[in-house]
Amino acid sequence: MSDRFIPQLTADGSATFYSDEFGETFHSHFGARQEAELKFVAPTKLDKQALAPQVRLLDVCYGLGYNTAAALAKIWAINPHCRVEIVALEANANVPQSAIARDLLSAWGEPTKQILTQLATKHQVQTDLAQATLLIGDARATIKLIQPDWKAEAIFLDPFSPPNCPQLWTVEFIQLVANCLSSNGILATYSSAAAVRTALVAAGLHISSTVALGRRSPGTIAANYPLPQLSVLEQERLLTRAAIPYRDPSLNDLASVILQRRRDEQQTSQLETTSHWRKRIQFTKTLTFPQIVDY
Repeated sequence: MSDRFIPQLTADGSATFYSDEFGETFHSHFGARQEAELKFVAPTKLDKQALAPQVRLLDVCYGLGYNTAAALAKIWAINPHCRVEIVALEANANVPQSAIARDLLSAWGEPTKQILTQLATKHQVQTDLAQATLLIGDARATIKLIQPDWKAEAIFLDPFSPPNCPQLWTVEFIQLVANCLSSNGILATYSSAAAVRTALVAAGLHISSTVALGRRSPGTIAANYPLPQLSVLEQERLLTRAAIPYRDPSLNDLASVILQRRRDEQQTSQLETTSHWRKRIQFTKTLTFPQIVDY
């Protein structure tokens, strides 16, 4: 286990880690546990999915394990007999192991803590109610290990922010993620970036906003069926250069290459610049619109 992952308290009393590699924390400082419960579990409607005999979950960028922990706790609080199948993708095995070593999952109680402890250390769990696999490595490669017909009712898309981890927000990677979404499933992400939403739409998904949590911008949900429409403001933003997505045709480019490719495409685009759009709608901080994130 790496000692460099030191718990940092967030506003709701739960702890997160800081990533030196990506230059940001794993969770919002407004509340790590709240983010898991309100940005991922609630939007994917796991309270309703839990009424089925089985629920499948894909956790992209497993990290400390909070999203999966919150999901298991919610599902079994509603239906103690629901069987949960989990596939989790994580680049650094030290992260979930450090979370277990520092007892950061105890808030979700048993059997969640016990299951995720085994998942972090053994990368496999098989019980009467849970089947879980933790795939370690570049998610662009490990997602291809998921069998073609495996579909999840809930997908958590939780990489670091697009400017710092563009390789997991590209059109090509999000298409692979979307291929794992069941016909009645929901994908949830904290990001409302126009480039991310464009990639989700390019993958054939319908998108909508989630409620804001601590931030002035909402998250995003996506599904294979129609969802409530975005606001007019959000729809307009998808017509600006901010909505030009990240691209990684070979699914193995460096982050710097992906970022430069997008900058080049933006510079030659005929779409309206975001700055011009802001002026056109007379956007100011005094208006009641959500904060615009232009990744």
